[in-house]
Amino acid sequence: MPGRRTKIVATIGPASDPPDVLRGVFEAGADVARVGLAHGPLQASLDRIRRIQDVGRDLDRPIGILIDLPGPKVRSAPFPESGVTLVPGGVVRITEAAATDVSSAEVVAVALAGAVDALLPGDRIALGDGGVALVVLDAGAGDVRAEVISGGVVRGRPGVALPEDRIALRSPTDDDLRLLEGLLVADVDSVAVSFVQSAEDVAAVRLAVGSTGPMIVAKIETGPAVTNLDDILRVADGVMVARGDLGVRLPLEDVPHIQKEIIRTGVAHGKPVITATQMLESMVVAPTPTRAEVSDVANAVFDGTSAVMLSGETAIGANPVAAVAAMARITRRAEREFDYEGWGTRLGQQQMAGLHDAPSPTRITSAITAAAWRASVDAELAAIIACTSSGRTARMISRFRPKCPILALTPQPRTARQLAMAWGIRPMVMDTHGTTDDIVWHAVESAVNLGMVRRGDLVGVLVGSPTDLEPTTDVLRLVRVR
Repeated sequence: MPGRRTKIVATIGPASDPPDVLRGVFEAGADVARVGLAHGPLQASLDRIRRIQDVGRDLDRPIGILIDLPGPKVRSAPFPESGVTLVPGGVVRITEAAATDVSSAEVVAVALAGAVDALLPGDRIALGDGGVALVVLDAGAGDVRAEVISGGVVRGRPGVALPEDRIALRSPTDDDLRLLEGLLVADVDSVAVSFVQSAEDVAAVRLAVGSTGPMIVAKIETGPAVTNLDDILRVADGVMVARGDLGVRLPLEDVPHIQKEIIRTGVAHGKPVITATQMLESMVVAPTPTRAEVSDVANAVFDGTSAVMLSGETAIGANPVAAVAAMARITRRAEREFDYEGWGTRLGQQQMAGLHDAPSPTRITSAITAAAWRASVDAELAAIIACTSSGRTARMISRFRPKCPILALTPQPRTARQLAMAWGIRPMVMDTHGTTDDIVWHAVESAVNLGMVRRGDLVGVLVGSPTDLEPTTDVLRLVRVR
């Protein structure tokens, strides 16, 4: 079996900023660095991105950088830092926050104009990660009373989840777009868009970054996003299963099933899928994960996820390097039990049913990568080599989850870093060559030099003609290594 296939996204924060820790995170197995923009000034994020890029150069490997836009997060006015306890059965007032307002055990001030007036009796409101929940008893003009149905301690400025059907939040926000403008100079590889509800939200970010800008990853964390998943996947470059807000906005018992559906659908579209939130949460303070967390990560691998993400574990945790190392061990062990042939067979059947209305270049790439997967099984290929400029060909063969390793060769350094997020792909930058024969020869030579294949092995090379006006991967060549 080749090395680990499921990629690891590590959130970089204060705990992982020290140079030795930052380097250790990637030496332990992280493939992509996530930089959240919800906290701290833009310049601090730019400095963090530069340090991550320096580590990638030092390690001589493509490390992807995913920036995470804050989005339209609704928060309360501040509770005391010491915290207050909301007791089940208690009644609180919900008000619209002014600049000088604070929240307390008696009043929760919501920092969103018009939100309180839109509340109706029976509406549910969640604070923070959803552990504290309220239900509206009665509502008048600016005067709402709610009962605490699930209590707990709240402090600071927790997020406030409100009914999505009447209190729609626009994504991306003006602040998101300003942050994007300041970050494009940093040559980041991917942008995660928070609280996406429709394909139009993704299109707005695409317009801001341009057609040659970073990949766009849509965070699926709202009910409308789940409903509009297929439309979102047609325009996004990847998706994230953001289980934290999904669990606040939808019934908790639905989240595991939604996770499976997002993964299946995203992979079928040839888009990377990141599974996120509380994967190894106990390792924020503990030296080892819980048994339940280990099972959670393993089941995400069995579901077919492209990547798993660490958040607080590496951003503020006690030992970020240990958290990444634990994630790498769990995913590697789970991959030994993955049903590679069964997955590819099911996907091939789905693809044949859905190709008739796809654009011609998509149909060609889909058909040729399906043939490569079939050859990997029937001819027992030692490796599949995808020669790609944009990365699409490599992601399209990756969706079949072949048992043999995938090497992606590209002349574009950014494409190599973007492929660090894609399941099973080992990305590498290769010089540009003039003919298809030259590309194939150098592709096989690269695989030999990397130790992926050896004399006598049969490999499959996916390639197109570099002289075509509209290059498309339309050749699968099986090569015996001599």
